[in-house]
Amino acid sequence: MRHSKTEKANTHKRIVAVAAKKFREEGLAGIGIADLMKEAGLTVGGFYKHFKSRDALVGEAVGSSLDMWKDRIDASAAGGPPVTYDSLIDIYLTEAHRNHPGTGCPVAALAPDLARTSKRTRAVVNQKIRNNIELLATLIRGTNGKGSGTARSRAIITYCALVGAIGMARAVSDEELSREILKTVAQRLKDPAL
Repeated sequence: MRHSKTEKANTHKRIVAVAAKKFREEGLAGIGIADLMKEAGLTVGGFYKHFKSRDALVGEAVGSSLDMWKDRIDASAAGGPPVTYDSLIDIYLTEAHRNHPGTGCPVAALAPDLARTSKRTRAVVNQKIRNNIELLATLIRGTNGKGSGTARSRAIITYCALVGAIGMARAVSDEELSREILKTVAQRLKDPAL
C-alpha cells in the first residue's frame, strides 16, 4: 500500500519527535533504531525510507529539539505570551525541566554524547547553539541596551550557566540542593550587574 506524501511527512515528523525525546531521556547510545521505530508505532523496516542513516536521524532529532527557544519567540510574535531574557531563564531552570529531560534542552541532556557525534551532526548542533546564543544576546540588548559585544558575552555565559545548572541539579541526589542550584543560578543570571 502506497502512502501519500502527507502521510510520509507526518510519519517522518513522528519518528523525529520520538527520537528527540528518547535520545534526551536515554542518551544517543541508549536506544536503538528498532526500539525507536516501535515507540513510533512502526516497524524497523520503514526506517530507511525516511533516513539514510542513524546519524541522519540523530542530527535531525537533536536539531529540531534545539529550536525550542525559537519556537517560543515565533509563538510570541504570533500573539502568544511575550518572551524575555528573564522568562527564558525562568522556563529553563525549573524542576519540571530538571525532572523531564525528554522534553527539555538536548545540550543539557546530551552534551558529552554530542561531542562524539559525526561532523554533520556537530555542524547542526553548532549552528543551533549559535542561533540560541544570538537569540539570548538579542533579548539582553532589548532588556538593558548593552552593546552587541557585551550582550553576546553575557549570552554565552548565560547559555553555559543554564546548561550547567540543569546538569548539576539532575546529578545531585539531595532535592534541597538541587532546587537551590536552580534558584541560585536563576537569581544570579537575572541580576543586571552580571
